[in-house]
Amino acid sequence: MPARGGSKGIKNKNLKKIKKRSLIEITSSFIDKCKIFDLKLISSDSDRILKHGKKLKFMTIKRPKKISKDHATDYQVINHAIKELHKKKLEFDYLAYLQPTAPFRKTNHFLNVLKKVYKNRLNGAWSVTEIDKKMHPMKIILNNNNFINLYLRDGKKFKSRQKLDQVFIRNGLFYIFSTRELLKKKSIYLKKMYLSLTKYFNVNIDTKKDLKIARENYYRLK
Repeated sequence: MPARGGSKGIKNKNLKKIKKRSLIEITSSFIDKCKIFDLKLISSDSDRILKHGKKLKFMTIKRPKKISKDHATDYQVINHAIKELHKKKLEFDYLAYLQPTAPFRKTNHFLNVLKKVYKNRLNGAWSVTEIDKKMHPMKIILNNNNFINLYLRDGKKFKSRQKLDQVFIRNGLFYIFSTRELLKKKSIYLKKMYLSLTKYFNVNIDTKKDLKIARENYYRLK
């Protein structure tokens, strides 16, 4: 679980609570309910978060400041954690990357996707949400000193909504990765990755408005 201390949108975001449980606690409960994980691991630059993680029986890894800033990539965070595990002689075939800011994940959804990954010998999976075609990248424009610039060059080839391809966005509920392939490619963008479409309610908490929506929908948490 990645859970850095710094956040510009909401201070101490990962420790914010929904119905008396922190976002980290909610994800910890999800992990426990799955009954399939060999290890719970939390990576953070914050001593406060790491202390909180220890109470929830996480193995903790102190993340260096250089990969705790806004520009740090998911791969850098995961790679650092894997290297720290290797120092402890711990290795795993697959890992799940669970962001505490997406607390509405469902156990049966995750386990069903994991089964598909195992059964088909895939390199992993991403949970995604379909983007409304009204917000399709082909229709997005940029403001260039109050003049229109198309976000995509192909935007000039205007298509009707019905002819646009389906497009998806990562929703943060979960990622599953083959550890070997991740290290080999040095990227989270791997071939043979299952795209798991999420059709139930979800909010990825990044702003105060997101947190308010999440709290209003607390009853959806499992």
